[in-house]
Amino acid sequence: MDNRQVLGSWLSGPRAAAEQMGVEFGYRGERLGLPKEGPGSVAAPGRRIAAIFVDWFLCLLIAFAMLSGGEAQSTSNWTLVVFGVMTFLTVGTLGFTPGKRVLGLRVIALNGGRLTVPRVLVRTVLLLLVIPPLVWDRDGRGLHDRISGAVQVRM
Repeated sequence: MDNRQVLGSWLSGPRAAAEQMGVEFGYRGERLGLPKEGPGSVAAPGRRIAAIFVDWFLCLLIAFAMLSGGEAQSTSNWTLVVFGVMTFLTVGTLGFTPGKRVLGLRVIALNGGRLTVPRVLVRTVLLLLVIPPLVWDRDGRGLHDRISGAVQVRM
């Protein structure tokens, strides 16, 4: 094997190297029985990240205006609290946060229904820990979604 090919497979990652060897992974969500594109398909990472930024900015405004008394130092702590409460309440009742709604995303259970309250609580706590959402599987679900039995789909 040429050294350039080894270096290329290292830079492109294990998935690309496996695909070059003929391994078929399919599309994101295929193992979950979701469509490849359109409504009900697994949400793209860019949309999910943008939705978190929209939600965080909204929570930052609420925390600064209503809870921190205008003090910048306490705003970040209050923002995390507001983000957790908002995520728990909106995902538990509506299935989406304001940011997810704006970007056309929804959080559903693997069976296609709503998440139960305990699953929403587990998902929210893991989301607040930051690390679980950064660990993804090949379907694009974060560890917080896997543990809670959820998936984020397009509306």
